[in-house]
This record gives sequence, C-alpha cells and structure tokens, in this order.
Amino acid sequence: MAKKIVRAVFPGSFDPITNGHLDVIQRWMKLFDELIIAVGKSPIKNQLFAPEERVEMIEEIIRQRKLRGVSVESFDGLTVEYAAKRKADVILRGLRSLTDVQYEFQLAMTNRAVAGIETIFIMTSEQYGFTSSTLIREVASLGGNLSNLIPPNVYKRLKERFKERQPQR
Repeated sequence: MAKKIVRAVFPGSFDPITNGHLDVIQRWMKLFDELIIAVGKSPIKNQLFAPEERVEMIEEIIRQRKLRGVSVESFDGLTVEYAAKRKADVILRGLRSLTDVQYEFQLAMTNRAVAGIETIFIMTSEQYGFTSSTLIREVASLGGNLSNLIPPNVYKRLKERFKERQPQR
C-alpha cells in the first residue's frame, strides 16, 4: 500500500512574514509531506507589500533555508476554496496567544461546516508569542530595530520601503 502524501495549506497575509511564522513552518514540516504557504490578497487589510513581493520574499527564505516540500503561492478568495483547488488535506494555523484562539476556533468550525476541511493548530514558540505582522509594520514605520523578529531579507525590504515613504528633506 502506498504511503499517503499529506498536503497542508498555511494561509495568511504574511505582510511581512515574521520569525514567528517561520518557527511554525519549520515545526509543521515534521508533520506533513507538502506545505503550501498561501499568501492571501485581502481587500480589507491595508497591505504594505504587494502579494507578488511577499511571495518573492518567502521564496527567497525557502531557498536560503533549503526547506524541502515547501512552496509558496498567492491566492484570491476563500481559503477553503483555494485549499480544495490545491487538494489540501488540512489547513494549518498558528496560534500566538489566547486572543487568537476564539477567532481561529470560529474560523476552523466554519471551514469544516462549509467545506469539510480540518484545521490543525500549532502554538508558536514563546519568544514569538507577541509578534504580529501588524506590529512589525508599525515598529518599522517608526524606525525600530526588528532584526531579531524577522528574516534579514524582510528586514532589508522593510527598511527600504519606509525610507521610500519618508518625506525628502
């Protein structure tokens, strides 16, 4: 009997991807054969990087870290429809704190009711429990040092992006 290949989708805005996301990705790799990092296009979020830029940054990290079985794509629409199109077995979600649990629980229940797909959760490591892309963008906009919270290629792009936005003196 052939071994079943388990494909998981890890959806998010990843604007930008953080070390917390990478921590979760590296631990999930132990559980699944294939992991698709699905970069969502959100019409309601004020996004700093275009989806193509986010995909490019994540692909660079995948190459640098030699993450086997991991790919990255952008998508529009409902996550469950994307997961079905990619024939994913599960949707993966990271949890940082108790605040995430209620929202993620509702989302997982809805996804199962609507599309019959299961959601698997994994807690991020303690040192990243407070980290969010929104917080990263805010600190970066004020010139804060984020080098220990995001990958080097992302840090470089953030600094460049906010430098572009500063008024010329």
